[in-house]
Amino acid sequence: MSIEEIAELLDIEDLAESTCIEIKKAAGEDGRGQLPESIFPTYSAFANTQGGIVLLGFQEVSPGEFVLTGIAEPSRVIDQLWSNLNNREKVSINILKDDNVSIGTHDGKQYIRIIVPPARREQKPVYVGKNPMAGTYRRNFSGDYLCDESTVKRMIVEQVEISRDAKLLSHFTESDLDPATLRAYRNLFRSTKPIHPWNSLDDHEFLRSIGGFTQDRASGEEGLTLAGLLMFGKLRSILDAVPYYLLDYQEHRAEDGDGTRWVDRVTTDGTWSGNLYDFFQIVIQKLYRDLKVPFKLAGPSRIDDTPVHEAVREALTNTLVHADYSGTVPILIIKRLDMFSFRNPGTMRVPVEDAIRGGVSDCRNRNLQTMFDLIGYGERAGSGLPKIFQNWKEQPWRLPELKEKFNPEYTILVMRMVSLLPDAVMKSLESRFGSEFNELAEEQKLALATVTIEGSVTHARIKEMSDIHPHDLSKALKDLVTRGFLQSAGATRAMVYTFPKPGLPESDAIVQTQLGVLPEQMTRSSVHLEDSSVHLEDSSVHLEDSSVHLKTGSERLKRLRSIAEPIEGKRKVPAPIIEDVILKLCKEDYLSIRDIADILDRTPETLRIHYLNRMVKGGFLELRYPDKPNHPDQGYRTRK
Repeated sequence: MSIEEIAELLDIEDLAESTCIEIKKAAGEDGRGQLPESIFPTYSAFANTQGGIVLLGFQEVSPGEFVLTGIAEPSRVIDQLWSNLNNREKVSINILKDDNVSIGTHDGKQYIRIIVPPARREQKPVYVGKNPMAGTYRRNFSGDYLCDESTVKRMIVEQVEISRDAKLLSHFTESDLDPATLRAYRNLFRSTKPIHPWNSLDDHEFLRSIGGFTQDRASGEEGLTLAGLLMFGKLRSILDAVPYYLLDYQEHRAEDGDGTRWVDRVTTDGTWSGNLYDFFQIVIQKLYRDLKVPFKLAGPSRIDDTPVHEAVREALTNTLVHADYSGTVPILIIKRLDMFSFRNPGTMRVPVEDAIRGGVSDCRNRNLQTMFDLIGYGERAGSGLPKIFQNWKEQPWRLPELKEKFNPEYTILVMRMVSLLPDAVMKSLESRFGSEFNELAEEQKLALATVTIEGSVTHARIKEMSDIHPHDLSKALKDLVTRGFLQSAGATRAMVYTFPKPGLPESDAIVQTQLGVLPEQMTRSSVHLEDSSVHLEDSSVHLEDSSVHLKTGSERLKRLRSIAEPIEGKRKVPAPIIEDVILKLCKEDYLSIRDIADILDRTPETLRIHYLNRMVKGGFLELRYPDKPNHPDQGYRTRK
């Protein structure tokens, strides 16, 4: 049985759409049942990411295929589980409740199901052993991985600091602020709240009142808060406090073909103040420009602030107030003719589903949130994202797409001004698949349209746009894979579906460009912005933290780069050519996915989904560790 078949068999349909499943045998030497030690890194990884399910009592007989072997004494294994989870020498915290662990039976054999929920911010990091720096795990597409120290430290800071921007910055004074920015903010505050008593305060007291200046009551030290510096500061002063600080707005046009060139850009290049307030005021006007949305009338008066304007403004505000400014990923705003994209460093502080539903708020930078709210920007706590989704739905357009990425950490919100089933896409799919396409169910057509528009689709994404029952949707997606419309990678609801052949035909590529599909660099793990002083080292962002990789400057690396030179960095390359280059690169010896991605200038995830997995299954590549697909030092070599 595949993992998908196991999920269907055990009726795992009522769980969160993003659920990952981990399978373990847990038979023990005597066959009666024994809790495997490997469960604890998985427990940590699930807790620190988005949760998941562990199934005990299944054995993997071949890659991706399992049989139910059963557990003779499941109660014994469960006792071992609770004993270890409540032992602080073993794990840092027990986040499971009684109903998270259950015993199931199928064909007379018993198995154990363990539902690991995502840990709350105050509980992270969840780690194995006594040292968080050596025992904190997270989950990505390929499996569990050990977090680096900087990631763990950010979790610890997030745990103890309710509002990250309230921090007092020693030796930073009002001389580090841009006077023109503060003056502009106060003028807008005065026009928004003309009778507010703070209008009569001097700048120093005004900053203190809005959270831009503070005093340590224990030591008596006074100074700017991080919020005050970010909102009103001079660029050099901000960089002294936040070394990775980078704001970037890019405007792209459909005529650019692959969407990699920008026609308008605002970034922290020293030509303007560089602070958040001025960035907001510059960018919001650029985002509003060219919005083809009918205005409203209130009696004889015209109202230019439509629900679309409101949603875009809320998205920009959210990006700035929820960003983790200690992170290494820049803030990036992209505007295209039919799409807006907002990316900020840091993951969500509440589950994505709860944030979209509304009513729950845990803002990372509450002082910044207050500063924007005081001048009329930003919804009340917990209502911003629901407002964005509702306003977009009213148009009617495809619902926005909100995603978290964990290595590196960032959150991205994509708002497409495209209908669910655009005519151009439907015609493209009919041309591609012929009469078979017209015979598909509506949810299947929606899935194929989503792959065309967004590049891939998941169970969760279709559920956002459809009322179909999860069980029926799983069957519909599986049918598309069986019939060759789609290929899949991953497990259960975390499975990602794409077209079978890497890369789209030229006609589909044009359709994607016209519909504002994100350029590849928008979701790349490595961040390299042209004309930018920030370039993140690949070692901090790759998906497989392999200890076996090519040395920078080595003769072999130079030789491999020369092989890949004809396609390096090019976005539109036929799949057979890329596959041929991969085979040439891996001909001599095993290469890690990180090395292949670096040489080809593509993301590890793109290579894994579209090329490597299929080439391994097809017998073109072999694994260094075939029995351990998720081995941290996994490598790929061309089969002889």
